[in-house]
Amino acid sequence: MSEAIKLIVGLGNPGGEYDSTRHNAGADFVTQLARSQSCTMQPEGRFYGLSGRISLQDLNIRLLIPTTFMNRSGKAVAAVSQFYKIEPSSILVVHDELDFAPGTAKLKKAGGHGGHNGLRDIISSLGNSADFYRLRIGIGHPGNSKAVTGYVLKRAPSNQQALINDTINEAISVLPLIFDNQWEKATTQLHSFSATI
Repeated sequence: MSEAIKLIVGLGNPGGEYDSTRHNAGADFVTQLARSQSCTMQPEGRFYGLSGRISLQDLNIRLLIPTTFMNRSGKAVAAVSQFYKIEPSSILVVHDELDFAPGTAKLKKAGGHGGHNGLRDIISSLGNSADFYRLRIGIGHPGNSKAVTGYVLKRAPSNQQALINDTINEAISVLPLIFDNQWEKATTQLHSFSATI
């Protein structure tokens, strides 16, 4: 890892109707991470989201769940990064991934947005910088590109949601490796994990 992670962002849509929908897998990750660290996420108007702070491996890590809609996620990320002077290369963005089946997750450094509206807006809002880390949580694909919007905005069946939850817990368990600068080991452990029903 070139720089230490200072900010973890979980993407999703605000409002009760979107709670626990597939598109909110990133927000669910940060919610679960905060809970595991006894951190209460607080509304923060200047950051357009819910904000918190945890300590991992003796590092202070800021947590953010944007409360803008997904396609305006960059507004919140840019506000936090500018206020705390956090470079894109010190940001980990957690989001849902259509190309991976439920029960899988992968880490990645930089890259394009892959059609993900949240990533697209973050890249734009960070001055066209895509130099941030991503944690991609598999939600599966409906099989038809025209069905994607309805698919991601719905809740997964209970068996698939159980796989997503297990993956989130596994991803949280590798964070200490990431913050101990063992990115390769964290990647190997996470990529070899496969949740089963």
